[in-house]
Amino acid sequence: LADLREEQYEREGIGSSYLFRVDDEIVIDATKCGNVARFVNHSCEPNCIAKTIVADGTKRIVIYASHDIQVGEEVTYDYKFPPEEVKIPCLCGSVNCRGYLN
Repeated sequence: LADLREEQYEREGIGSSYLFRVDDEIVIDATKCGNVARFVNHSCEPNCIAKTIVADGTKRIVIYASHDIQVGEEVTYDYKFPPEEVKIPCLCGSVNCRGYLN
């Protein structure tokens, strides 16, 4: 279903989709609704990590700071996209940038 939605969003001209894989079966789609955490950007040298937890029997995404974040510093985490043949360029600008999200 997530793959179908991504294709649908592309057909509709939606520039970005906000799909977060929780496990092999669950993908959370925050493209059309969700909180501001959906806008947290990727970095190859992030200041946060994303974890999946279970709260009240429901899997949820939690973003934890990996070190103190300074006022005005962008909150980032590594998207950890799986390797694919078609590469998505990374624009994070970190010193150790891998060059691609996937």
